[in-house]
Amino acid sequence: MGVLLLSLTMPHSFPIYPVISSTVYGGHGNGILGRNRFTVISCANGNMQRERNLLRRREVVEHICLLKANKNISEDEEKEMLDYLYTSQYQMRGMVAISLGQISGEAKEDYTHAVFMRFGSKEDLAKLYENPPYLQVMKKHVLPYCHGLMNVDYESEVEDDILHIFRKGEEYNYGVEFVLLIAFVEAAIVEAVEDALMSLQELTEEHPSLILQCTQGSNFNSKTSEEYTHGAVMRFRSSEAFQIFLSSSRYRDVWESKLQPIARKTLAIHFCVDPVGTEIM
Repeated sequence: MGVLLLSLTMPHSFPIYPVISSTVYGGHGNGILGRNRFTVISCANGNMQRERNLLRRREVVEHICLLKANKNISEDEEKEMLDYLYTSQYQMRGMVAISLGQISGEAKEDYTHAVFMRFGSKEDLAKLYENPPYLQVMKKHVLPYCHGLMNVDYESEVEDDILHIFRKGEEYNYGVEFVLLIAFVEAAIVEAVEDALMSLQELTEEHPSLILQCTQGSNFNSKTSEEYTHGAVMRFRSSEAFQIFLSSSRYRDVWESKLQPIARKTLAIHFCVDPVGTEIM
């Protein structure tokens, strides 16, 4: 399986990377959801003019875990590690969605695998770090094969629709998961950071044919990761959609004019998502 990690340290020219397929996992869990709300968001019509639409939104909490697998890990050990991580969702009621897999392309900073989990609330996420079955999975089936990991947690919102909350349906069975971690410079003013993130969010909303969903937020996990201040996760419909988006002039413009000037460091990774079985390990 290939490994790709896009690691960017500012300043650099805008990055465009090829997609290399890999075997990974995607799926759904069960859980209790956070409170819902009505939020005004932007979307584009056929003439690319902004419209303001009132849509019902649901709060969610996103958990990103990047792993550094040992170089001598075997295929069987890797498969067992991912299987146990994937099926750990059935031991946690608060988890509503999960996807994970081997990072595609050339490794950077030794990160080789990524895990994305969605929870209904901060309280549900807190239980992850204390959940006995999950801790056993980490102790027996993950940490023996890894020499490091990093967690990033943030709050966000998604459309208040069961398919999008739980990432269910045929659309979510395949695709590419794109994870972007950002460390904004300490001197960056709040308004500039908010404007950069809003521009990134609006950019993803302009391309519903390419992107199924995008969440982003401020990292509140100070215990295992103080390196990155913000995180974002985008689910692309396909590898081709991912390539089109990253090579687009609009993404380039947002990156160079909004994100790059106030970012101290970024880390971008992606992995392909395929449906898997439901056998509990």
